[in-house]
Amino acid sequence: MSDGLPVFVAVSRQDGSVEQVQVGTATRQGDGFVLRLGEMTIGGAPAPARGGAGAGPSSAPAPARSAGSSGPLPTALPNYGRSKGAPIRGASQQDLEFYANGARRSLADPSKARFHDKERALLEAIDQEMQRQRGGGGGGGEMEEPPPPTDDDAPF
Repeated sequence: MSDGLPVFVAVSRQDGSVEQVQVGTATRQGDGFVLRLGEMTIGGAPAPARGGAGAGPSSAPAPARSAGSSGPLPTALPNYGRSKGAPIRGASQQDLEFYANGARRSLADPSKARFHDKERALLEAIDQEMQRQRGGGGGGGEMEEPPPPTDDDAPF
């Protein structure tokens, strides 16, 4: 994969040093890049492996439902941000990434453990929608074209 570029984050250590840690790869696709993140843990013990083929750092993580969770996946985005409460299905890639990053931040925060099952379910629903929009199934039906961006789509 000659066009794959490593993606790093700076990790601050307790001794004050900073280490660059590779978290995935970016691959050119059209005018942009596709970011593939590997498994990540912050503090504590790593989560149990989900198994399956291609679970290495070059495959996109797919959140697993915990054994104790039941019921359907959420169908609406959380009640914050510019698209609060909007349906997950048909949401823009930018919105899906925004809410997925918020869920990942919550999952990385041990003080928010009581919300982790809900955040995992949200990530799974978002992942399925992203796959559906890319034509990878996960929802059936034809891909819907997202509406063109407006000034309201600006992140600031």
